[in-house]
Amino acid sequence: MTTEIANQIEQFTDQFKQVKAEIHRVIVGNDEIIDGVLISLLAKGHVLLEGIPGIGKTKIVATVADVLQLVFSRIQFTPDLMPGDIVGSDVVHESDTGEKHLDFQKGPIFTNILLADEINRATPRTQSALLESMGERQVTVDGVTHVLDRPFFVLATQNPVEFEGTFPLPEAQLDRFFMKLSLGYLDEAAENEMLVNLAGAHPIESIEAVVDGHALPGLARRIWEVHVDDSLRDYIVRIVFATRQHRDLALGASPRASHALYRGAQAYAALQGRDHVLPDDIKILAPSVVAHRCLLNPESALRGTRVTTVLAAILDTTALDIGEQ
Repeated sequence: MTTEIANQIEQFTDQFKQVKAEIHRVIVGNDEIIDGVLISLLAKGHVLLEGIPGIGKTKIVATVADVLQLVFSRIQFTPDLMPGDIVGSDVVHESDTGEKHLDFQKGPIFTNILLADEINRATPRTQSALLESMGERQVTVDGVTHVLDRPFFVLATQNPVEFEGTFPLPEAQLDRFFMKLSLGYLDEAAENEMLVNLAGAHPIESIEAVVDGHALPGLARRIWEVHVDDSLRDYIVRIVFATRQHRDLALGASPRASHALYRGAQAYAALQGRDHVLPDDIKILAPSVVAHRCLLNPESALRGTRVTTVLAAILDTTALDIGEQ
């Protein structure tokens, strides 16, 4: 690794330390969630966030958008939501001379950071409206393709407890999410700190934009220089292949999982101030990156087996071939 690249990584790390410090002026705790969101943003991925109502999912996303000077939109998904409510539609306009013409009116998806709140409450038809945008950063309406703004990041939420009136996300859509993160309750100390903060001025009123989020593609190019040893690349592939061969899994992780784990490990290492990936970086990220892309077979599901348990066993039994280092 050259001195120039090492200096770039150091500059990158310093910038994102400032970003996290500013976020924590508003958000108490949840370090792993914030790291996951930032890693996904840098890797041009999207996040599926599970958590019960009232624990700060919207606040986290809105704060990240403010700190990065990015446009933030929120869509509350409901069963009556239609695809046109998300992507937009052609609207008839009449000119001063009485001539009528169609103009495309952009939907809320034309933003930098989109919060798709309770995404599993919408019908599969409406959920699918996000697929093209998440994969190709564009939408097609009446045969016309409209390019979305850059950067474009989707954070979708779903309630892990209440399933009545919901439509589970199909595997094809789950695979589009770079990470799946679970947000739980704060511990007692963190919740106490949250209440103490209420005694002063509301921190959101004085939040500072630390990094221009529109420069994220340039920042991301720095982390692609983080070194991944050949043995670690092979380690990632063997972990993903093991999910496809495990007897408890009907569906293993796709090649997108290998790509996401590789890029995620580079971003995680850079956020830690390193110019190289360690095996532990891969192990730390694997549950969030790989597990939601796997599907249990019916017999294993009936026995109460969990995908996370299967993945933990795979990580325990998949050894790093240090002879290649």
